Amino acid sequence: MDSYQEFLERKTQLGAMSGFKPLWMPDFLFPFQACNVEWHIRKGRSATLQDCGMGKTPQELVWAQNVVMHTNKPVLNITPLAVTAQTVREGEKFGIEVEQSRGGKFKPGAHIVATNYEQLKHFKSNDFSGVVCDESSILKNFGGATRKIITEFLRKMPYRLLGTATASPNDHIELGTHSEALGELGYMDMLNRFFKNELNNSCVGRKHGEVVKWRFKGHAEMGFYRWVCSWARAGRKPSDFGEFDDSGFILPKLTEVQHLVTTERLADGFLFPLVAVTPDEQREERKRTIPERCAKVAELVAAEEGQSLVWCHLNDEGNTLEEFIPGSVQVKGSDSDEFKETAFLDFARGAITVLITKPKIGAWGLNFQNCHHQTSFPSHSFEQYYQGIRRSWRFGQKQPVRSDIVTTEGERAILANMQRKAKQAENMFAQLVACMNNAIHIERGTIHAKEQEIIAWL
Repeated sequence: MDSYQEFLERKTQLGAMSGFKPLWMPDFLFPFQACNVEWHIRKGRSATLQDCGMGKTPQELVWAQNVVMHTNKPVLNITPLAVTAQTVREGEKFGIEVEQSRGGKFKPGAHIVATNYEQLKHFKSNDFSGVVCDESSILKNFGGATRKIITEFLRKMPYRLLGTATASPNDHIELGTHSEALGELGYMDMLNRFFKNELNNSCVGRKHGEVVKWRFKGHAEMGFYRWVCSWARAGRKPSDFGEFDDSGFILPKLTEVQHLVTTERLADGFLFPLVAVTPDEQREERKRTIPERCAKVAELVAAEEGQSLVWCHLNDEGNTLEEFIPGSVQVKGSDSDEFKETAFLDFARGAITVLITKPKIGAWGLNFQNCHHQTSFPSHSFEQYYQGIRRSWRFGQKQPVRSDIVTTEGERAILANMQRKAKQAENMFAQLVACMNNAIHIERGTIHAKEQEIIAWL
């Protein structure tokens, strides 16, 4: 019978309440934060889906410190590039020991070790009892090799916490990557339980060159959100977590202005501008209109008295913007990690007036409440735009924020697609919060109400 019990244990999903009673709950946490942290500590392996500026970092640090106290082993805190140093400063602010590490080295007896995702390959999972993945939605931006390293590192970790503000804002299926990382349903198991594709099979990716589209099964949408709430907590303001006061978490006004740029250089064979429909047409439109779009951004930045955060997507856009905007600093993907960290920190303290970079480089985790003006070009990624805006328009911001979106006639379809995804994101969070507030949770375990009875003649 022991061997059969071991067999059942191997087959059991690691998704039940596997944590412990909190050992330390500091006074600096807001009531909603303390309530949230306690649930995550008791859960053991979970995700916190909180909006930007709600204090995920101190919550993650308190969670990690509790794991350190419970296991007497360090916890690894993994962040996007340049957020690592910010996490160390947050630890100092709240009296929590956090050591920044590169190359997998850290001092004996360290409590919380902070590093960035690119450095994870230098660390050994056996050295830690828990791991925090900050801004975990960024995982899909990494290539297959890096993602494999992250997945393998998390696989046997006793305690895990994933934190993000935009978990799958435009694609519910991506939540499966979080579920799998936490030991809940695997990605394909989740797909087959709640979704179906147009081919009525388990095909993912592309089929005959076309992306295979998945949608909710009939009556499965509410069940999906109930299931997510069994291993995650989601909210965009304190009252989403219960009867908590939203005072101090009311955002200032955000003004989004769209600027339509015209160009005399039309696509080959056309007499007037048309909406770019196919991906090839959209790429050609973007490259062809770089001078006009960048000139408009430079004009908008020059009209601002304070700092400006300028987002781009192409290398040629970044180089042109740097040429058109005097005194600007560009952070490129090819720059060293040290240069990127220094530039981001200099912008945060006001030493740089205009910062130019791509969302995939600097749109996650950084606090730029010192900046009240941003410019961007539209893309199909709502998440990148949302995260970019939230570097400035976040809790703690005291001034109104202005976002200038510069586009062309041909890019109207891209802008419309991004706006459609914004509505989907609002719906997803509304559903998650509704399920959580109604206490519709799924708690699973391996405790049986009756003991096994063996027939006497056996």
